[in-house]
Amino acid sequence: MATEIRVPTLGESVSEATVGTWFKKVGDAIKADEPILELETDKVTIEVPAPASGTLAEIVAQAGETVGLNALLGQIAEGGVAAGAAAAPVASKPEAAAPAPAAQPAAAAAPAAPAAAGSTATSMPPAPSAAKMLAENNMSADQVDGSGKRGQVLKGDVIAAVAKGISAPAAAAPAPAAARGPSTVEDAGREERVKMTRLRQTIARRLKDAQNTAAMLTTYNEVDMKAVMDLRARYKDVFEKKHGVKLGFMGFFTKAVTHALKELPAVNAEIDGTDIIYKNYCHVGVAVGTDKGLVVPVVRDADQMSIAEIEKEIGRLGKLARDGALSMAEMQGGTFTISNGGVYGSLMSSPILNAPQSGILGMHKIQDRPVVVGGQIVIRPMMYLALSYDHRIVDGKEAVTFLVRVKESLEDPERLVLDL
Repeated sequence: MATEIRVPTLGESVSEATVGTWFKKVGDAIKADEPILELETDKVTIEVPAPASGTLAEIVAQAGETVGLNALLGQIAEGGVAAGAAAAPVASKPEAAAPAPAAQPAAAAAPAAPAAAGSTATSMPPAPSAAKMLAENNMSADQVDGSGKRGQVLKGDVIAAVAKGISAPAAAAPAPAAARGPSTVEDAGREERVKMTRLRQTIARRLKDAQNTAAMLTTYNEVDMKAVMDLRARYKDVFEKKHGVKLGFMGFFTKAVTHALKELPAVNAEIDGTDIIYKNYCHVGVAVGTDKGLVVPVVRDADQMSIAEIEKEIGRLGKLARDGALSMAEMQGGTFTISNGGVYGSLMSSPILNAPQSGILGMHKIQDRPVVVGGQIVIRPMMYLALSYDHRIVDGKEAVTFLVRVKESLEDPERLVLDL
């Protein structure tokens, strides 16, 4: 008797995945609950455990294939390999096949059929005055319910639609870029074409969407890190001994950010249509680079945590991210993001918003530079800070004030400890 390996529940709003690496091959022995393959969704990579012990008798969905929920991935036989299983054709199982592309256009065209059947029910073009107003508002007639004969759109219908907040349709997504032309004969053999992972495709899409949607602007400042570095050097050993975690810089930065977010709530808010949603909590996302791409786990209610608690949570989430074991819930709901390019040596950059958030703070490399303090030129460990923000909701004054508040907290870290 064979046991089926099927796609598990992938999380909220995720309906398909790409088969990643199979850890076993046909004929290999398998123990129950042992990871046997990984699936890549557009948010996380998850390992699929074996539902039973036995021998991998068949791999139905090969690496790179797209599979839906509960799709058949393979089968486990009790004991030895089932006769003929290894030779079974890979795509013979209908459960593993992706929906036929032709079915989608057919489904999309289906609603048009009733209209075609009733030849006397064809809609009238909009009235001239209505057509003019539609053009002025960059709207189309199909966005407005016509009240005229045979569904004709009248000027009053357009006025009512505009009053309801109906806006111009979003621009159609650009077609995927065409594959570039062939390389020269001399270079062709030295190139390698690799399909982007689902995670990388999602990162690319979300970053470009953020650029296209938000009125993104970046403001810069610099912070003297001497006070934080001195405090860290003085207490790092006793801190690690008491709390079981190293005292890094992220705890200070996260705490400084939460203080500033409470004073400047627009930076912690988001736009939803014509509404602004103010968040009375601080869920701070911390960007983590992994071998498979950038992920942003979320430190929930960071404003209610101590620096030690923040460091522990960042350490836990960072390990899960590097191990590819983050859950969907651990990456959702962030209200603000911190990105630390300094760990890779970046001196300055302009981070891109993590939509729908309205702000992201970029940390950078700490570098000794000459600065003027009290009229004297001294050498100090300086870091450039960058705040990218959505100018639709955050004004320049608020953005600059936010960054100044972060700077003040870091240059006088006792403020963080005393909650000032």
